[in-house]
Amino acid sequence: MAVAAHNEQGRGTDAEGDLAVDLLAEAATKMGAMEDRLRALGRVLVAYSGGVDSAFLAATAHRVLGAGMLAVLADSPSLARRDFEQACAFARRQSFALEVIATEELSRPEYQRNDANRCFHCKDELFDSMEALGARLGFSHIAYGMNADDTRDYRPGQRAAAEHAVLAPLAEAGLTKVEIRALSKAAGFPLWDRPAAPCLSSRVEYGRTVTREVLAQVEQAEESLRELGFREFRVRHHGELARVEIARAELPRALSLEMIDSMTAALMRAGFQYVTLDCAGFRSGSMNVILPVDVLSRRGASGAV
Repeated sequence: MAVAAHNEQGRGTDAEGDLAVDLLAEAATKMGAMEDRLRALGRVLVAYSGGVDSAFLAATAHRVLGAGMLAVLADSPSLARRDFEQACAFARRQSFALEVIATEELSRPEYQRNDANRCFHCKDELFDSMEALGARLGFSHIAYGMNADDTRDYRPGQRAAAEHAVLAPLAEAGLTKVEIRALSKAAGFPLWDRPAAPCLSSRVEYGRTVTREVLAQVEQAEESLRELGFREFRVRHHGELARVEIARAELPRALSLEMIDSMTAALMRAGFQYVTLDCAGFRSGSMNVILPVDVLSRRGASGAV
């Protein structure tokens, strides 16, 4: 019986291994198509945030184009310092050229008012700045890290990319998030399993004005949870109330009275008066559930909101 159980377990492991090999092989074929596309471009600026997608795109473009690729990192109060430092560290490790530019989306009233179109104004500011940089340095193409899965989500930033004729080599090649993570792991990139880290403004409830102070409050709160050992989470800013979302796999750690007291104290030090733990756990884009259906039905670049 022990041998039979072992064999059964082995067959399962082999099947999982075969699936992983098949996934990687298909992803490698897509990556080859993306490399051909990049070669045809010759010179390209890559909008780089240090996340898995843009890091993979920048590293691949550097390998293919060498000095013909320049990664551009937008620095602003909406970028957490931890994410900024990790992005710079990855660029150094991969030895690709990195240009850090200061973007001023926070000075735009239409961004500050924080409606459903906030991400459009952020990306519009970014691509305006990158176009000016490209004109100065002789880069006629801009690319960013949209993947094939992103077309299914509500992302008004994609409309800004379309209006600026920004290219999406990952999505064009049909590369999904899972495939990009698999290729990144195979390449030895330490960030292959890094949780998604959208800008700090995405934590602020729609309609609440985005300010430097609000963003700093969110950043401090999330850094506190990270110091408590949590890996995948969000602190959603609802004024005096912090709504904490923690990945369901990590929720049991959060549910002891001792940990609840630690989280509450940490977030109150960040300036919140009330702290609540969302029992549904972490889910990407949870702020979007309050948006009208007609807004959510317009994906990315398909229309204005």
